[in-house]
Amino acid sequence: MSTAAVPPPVERGEKRDTTINVRLSAKTRDLIDSAADMLGKTRSEFMIESARLQAIDVLLDQRLLSLSVEAYEGFVTALDNPPEPTEKLRALFQDTAPWDR
Repeated sequence: MSTAAVPPPVERGEKRDTTINVRLSAKTRDLIDSAADMLGKTRSEFMIESARLQAIDVLLDQRLLSLSVEAYEGFVTALDNPPEPTEKLRALFQDTAPWDR
């Protein structure tokens, strides 16, 4: 999971002013309860923290590109020096888009 720019977990005293209801199997509920118990958390605390961390990870995966210095320099060089277009690429750009046919 990504760790850059991860907000702190929800504080226990933070106002909870909305509800989310979910239906799940007893087997899944029991699994969640077991994991929550192992961490000393309630089912709600465990589910909120798990969902929140997953949401952050998904959003960071869509916004954050993390590269080594060498990879970044190669990326910038490639952007600054694109290859010459091939005949296939030229033909593609001259073709009518399928939605315009």
